[in-house]
Amino acid sequence: MKRVYLDNAATTPVAPEVVEAMLPYYTTHYANPSSTHSFGREVRAAIEKARKNIAAYIGAKGSEIIFTSGGTEADNMAITSAVRDLGVRRLISTKLEHHAVLHSLEACAIQQKVTVEYVRVDEKGSVDLVHLAELLAGSQEKTLVSLMHANNEIGNVISLEQVGKLCRNYGAYFHSDTVQTMGHFPIDVSKLPVDFITCAAHKFHGPKGVGFLYLRSGLSFSPLIRGGAQERERRGGTENVAGIIGLLKAMDLAFPEMEAHKKHVLDLKMYMKKQLEELIPGVSFNGVCSEDCLYTVLNVNFPAHPNADMLLFTLDLKGVAASGGSACSSGSNKGSHVINNLKPKNPDGANIRFSFSRYTTKDCIDYALEQVAAFFEVKVGV
Repeated sequence: MKRVYLDNAATTPVAPEVVEAMLPYYTTHYANPSSTHSFGREVRAAIEKARKNIAAYIGAKGSEIIFTSGGTEADNMAITSAVRDLGVRRLISTKLEHHAVLHSLEACAIQQKVTVEYVRVDEKGSVDLVHLAELLAGSQEKTLVSLMHANNEIGNVISLEQVGKLCRNYGAYFHSDTVQTMGHFPIDVSKLPVDFITCAAHKFHGPKGVGFLYLRSGLSFSPLIRGGAQERERRGGTENVAGIIGLLKAMDLAFPEMEAHKKHVLDLKMYMKKQLEELIPGVSFNGVCSEDCLYTVLNVNFPAHPNADMLLFTLDLKGVAASGGSACSSGSNKGSHVINNLKPKNPDGANIRFSFSRYTTKDCIDYALEQVAAFFEVKVGV
C-alpha cells in the first residue's frame, strides 16, 4: 500500500537541507546564546545573523523580528500586545480565522472588556471589505483589525495592501496571520501597511516549534512570556537555536524558488480539481477555488453519500493523509468552524482538505483519486 501525504497545510516534511543545517547546533554549537563566554557568543552571533537574513526576506529590519515557538504564539502576542500596550479597545476580525486568533479575541473580550466585532463574509468565505469600512467608520475607539492573509482551510486570500490601506485611513492597527502564505507568497513589509504578521517554519519545510512575529518599529510592546531578557526583552526564555537556524534555511530554500514551486504545486492542485469534477458528479469546492487563491490548498465538498462521514477515515486506511479542517482542531467533534460558517453546495457531503507541497507528485494525486473513486464506486478514466 502506498503512503501519500496530502496534509501539508497542517505541516510539511522537513527539508533534508534544513536538517543538515540544524544538526551542528545540537552537537557542536550547543551553548546557551545568553552566556558571555566564547561558546555562547558564537551561538548568539548565529542567531543575530539569522534574524538579519530572515528579516531581509520580508523587507523588515532585524529589530522587528521576534522569534517565537510558532504562529499560534505570534498571533497571541500581536493581539494581546495591541490591547495591553497600544490601548486598543475594539477588535475586528471574521469568524473564519484560525483559533489562535479567535480564542485570543475571546480572551481579550472577557479579560480586558474589549469589544469584538466580526466582518461579514459571503457564502464562499470572501471578506466583505465594504462592511469592514463601515465597521471602521462606525467608532472612534482605538481598533485592531485581524484578518488572515490566506485561510488555512479553504484558501481564500485577502489583499494585505487593500486591507492595510483601509486600516490606515481609519487610524486602525492591522494584524495578519500570514502563517499559510509565508514562504509561498512574496511579502514585503517595507511596502505594506501592516503592523503585525506571523510565521511558522513548519508550513514551508522548516522545523516545528519555531516562527516569528513581525512587529513594526515604533510600536510599544511588553513580553507575553517573562523570565529573561531574550529577544531584546520582548520574549523570555532560551532561544530555540537549532530551530531558528532551520527557519532561516527553510526560507533560503523557499524564497528564491517561489515562482517555480508555485507553478509546480498549482498545476497539481488544478489537475486534481479537474479530475475530481470529471470523476465525481456533483462535486464542488469550498472557498474561492481559483489560481489566485492559496495554491497549496484544495477543499473539496463531496456529494451526499450514505457513508460520507467515513470518507476521510477510509482514505487514511488506504494510506492517504488528508484533513477535515485545521489540524489544531483535531479531537473536536464539532466539525470545521470555517465550513460551518459557509454554505457548501452539498451540506450532507464530506468536506476534505487536500493540501500540497513542492514534494507532492502527480503520482500522489493519482493514487488519492483512485481511492476516492473506489469509495464512490466509480472508475478513473470513465
